[in-house]
Amino acid sequence: MNRQVRSRIAIGVVAALAFSPLPGFAQTTTTFSGRAVALRASAVGISLALSDTGPLPSAGGSLKTSVASVDVAGLVTVDVLSGATSGSGSSSQSQASVANVNLLGGLVAADVVKSNTSATCSGGSASTSGSSDIVGLVVAGLPVLNLNPNVAISLPGGLSLIINEQTSSSSGANSGSMIVNGLHITGPSIDIVVSSAQSGITC
Repeated sequence: MNRQVRSRIAIGVVAALAFSPLPGFAQTTTTFSGRAVALRASAVGISLALSDTGPLPSAGGSLKTSVASVDVAGLVTVDVLSGATSGSGSSSQSQASVANVNLLGGLVAADVVKSNTSATCSGGSASTSGSSDIVGLVVAGLPVLNLNPNVAISLPGGLSLIINEQTSSSSGANSGSMIVNGLHITGPSIDIVVSSAQSGITC
């Protein structure tokens, strides 16, 4: 009888060890971040964010939003605003786009402005990428063909335009984030961002 009891105890201990997590082998959970804003603008007495998905939950998911058009006289006129962000599996993606852009009374105009970002986990390491697609950009009446990342153009009135603005950050090899702004105008009491997309991931 005692031998049988001891056998049962031994089997119970083995089973407990087999189904218990071992220290140092805990599974990591992938977390996500993302946001897309088709238009964000602030000036004296005006502050707006349109087609803004809001932050993506750290557990992932999918957020989408759209606005037909906006017209703020003298500041911005834009059509077909859309934003989307998502995260699942081993990647997150965000996209923002607008059409028929007219900023500051025609000082800056474009047919289409799109921004895309993505963040991916592979082998426990994070990587990010992003780009802008800008069609028909005209600044101060002149077409702009140089759409490389972070091209800066000085504008009248102490204003500055950054084209295809790209910023990336990381927190160790397993975490990364990237922001792409299609067009970004800054100056005294003014800040306008057209098609902003952010994606991030922690592996």
